[in-house]
Amino acid sequence: MNRKVALVIGLQAFLIIVLFWVLVFYGKDEYDTYNQAQEEEVATPNRVNEVKGATVVTLSLEAQKQSDIQTASLHVSQHQKTLNTLGNVLSIDTLIELRTRYLNAKANATIARASLANSKLDFQRMQALNKDDKNVSDQVMLAAQAAFKADQAKVQAAETEASNLNDTMRQTWGESLANEATKEPASANFQALLLHKEVLLLITLPTDSNVSAGERINVVPTGAQTKVISAQLVAAAPQTDTTIQGRTYYFRAPAENLRAGMRVSVEMKATPNNTKTSNGIIVPAKAVVWYAGKPWVYKKQSEDRFVRLPINTDNEINGGWFNQSASLADGDDLVINGAQLLLSEEFKYQIKNENQD
Repeated sequence: MNRKVALVIGLQAFLIIVLFWVLVFYGKDEYDTYNQAQEEEVATPNRVNEVKGATVVTLSLEAQKQSDIQTASLHVSQHQKTLNTLGNVLSIDTLIELRTRYLNAKANATIARASLANSKLDFQRMQALNKDDKNVSDQVMLAAQAAFKADQAKVQAAETEASNLNDTMRQTWGESLANEATKEPASANFQALLLHKEVLLLITLPTDSNVSAGERINVVPTGAQTKVISAQLVAAAPQTDTTIQGRTYYFRAPAENLRAGMRVSVEMKATPNNTKTSNGIIVPAKAVVWYAGKPWVYKKQSEDRFVRLPINTDNEINGGWFNQSASLADGDDLVINGAQLLLSEEFKYQIKNENQD
């Protein structure tokens, strides 16, 4: 019995010793991990701060040199604004239909006038014979007169129809296109539209914009990666685009990639009527970093401080973007090499804060 008790006591002592060493082993790993984390926190200084809502990265001169951080000074520049707007490729089916009906009405009027000339002669002859001792009866003369008046009515009806169709074209499509559509044979320009070698565009420009004869714009189908297409002014348009406010104009352009119903983006180059310039600065393309779908730059505030600022990319020019911003001015230094590194420092700061939370 004493032997069994001794065996149990020995087994318990063995288990206690094993558990002790297990606790020592795992406790040492946790202790080492804790010490290492403390050392890393001490070794890694906080380089990112929030100042008045802006993110500021602090980087020593030595660290800048090691990371090859380079800056360039901004200078005031004048920018010739390009006019960007939208337009539509029009279907001219209704214009073609009106033209066809107009030409038919004119043809009917021509035929009616020829018939009128004959019926007039017949009536005059019958009238003369009737007066000459009733060589023809009153009934025959009245029949000739009725035919004459009927032809007069046909001529008037055909000419009225043609005139009404002409008025409809002028009201719907404007004076210039109506004049082109009523010509027979069609002019070279209108023939190009009929044969779909060219398309008609309805472009809406700002109310203070004026365009002159022969003026050109550049268009491209909205959202398409195709080459720019040059379009030439036709005339002012009576039609309007219900989605955009402004003056509307017709332009014609080679059909190429344009189809009726398409939406087009428009860029109007500098013209004598579009010469507005503005002062601003040009942000170099190599200074821009993209974060959260937006463009940013790092401006150097002092020898070791850099602040991240948003920019506008609406006005693209060669080598960068034209900007008008109160936060960017003449003489400011932007990071043109190493901006991505500064952004990475911000990410480290964000990750650290998340871990602490």
